[in-house]
Amino acid sequence: MTVTSEQRYGEFVVVRRHEGQDHVAELVLDRPKAMNAVSTGMARSIAAACDALGADRDVRATVLTSSHERAFCVGADLKERNSFTDADLVRQRPTARAAYTGVLELPMPVIAAVHGFALGGGFELALACDVIVADATAVVGLPEVSVGVIPGGGGTQLLPRRVGAARAAELVFSARRVEAAEARELGLVDELVEAGRDREEALALGGRIAANSPVGLRAAKKALRLGQGLDLRAGLEVEDAAWRSVAFSGDRAEGVAAFNEKRRPDWPGE
Repeated sequence: MTVTSEQRYGEFVVVRRHEGQDHVAELVLDRPKAMNAVSTGMARSIAAACDALGADRDVRATVLTSSHERAFCVGADLKERNSFTDADLVRQRPTARAAYTGVLELPMPVIAAVHGFALGGGFELALACDVIVADATAVVGLPEVSVGVIPGGGGTQLLPRRVGAARAAELVFSARRVEAAEARELGLVDELVEAGRDREEALALGGRIAANSPVGLRAAKKALRLGQGLDLRAGLEVEDAAWRSVAFSGDRAEGVAAFNEKRRPDWPGE
């Protein structure tokens, strides 16, 4: 796939656009020497890249990938953490949180392409995405209690929303690593593909998603996210508000017209 543009954020994060996928952004974790361990600098760069992507109305889908052959991301940079004083750790916390929140709050659909190790904060970055595509080499888990902390990038909240409270508790408390086939069976990942095809399949899914209305995609994501955890009546009110935000949009008018004229829509994005 030919790269048509590339924007680097700090040393360890790159956003790429590809020929034939004008509305798909690839957000690349690019710290291969450390298996994408999230240092303070890398966390800052992830947050900055997400800020830019969130403001780009041309992006309809984002795919989170890794440049390392054997890992998606191994979590927090424990070598850096080992040098921290307590005061350093307190100061770093908002920066670390901003990275995970940045991915979680991207307004367009986000797909994680996972291969190899996705552990701790690495798996939390994937959990912050809407869909996780994993290949047969993937190994996921939240092992934080084995080093005396807890998942702090959203894992204790995002994992039970995926797999239920009891299953999430077992995985967090045991700190165990889960290989690809079991991860798919448990719902820790959504799609399982052949080894080496996670990025390709995730980008292809991103392309299919990006063919749809950008206004509709953002509103649908908002309704899905805001409705989680609400009772049905409250959730339906969230959905109604999201529906009203798109029902009178240019995208809605174009979508209906294109359907009736039997042509592909040319979304105005408003």
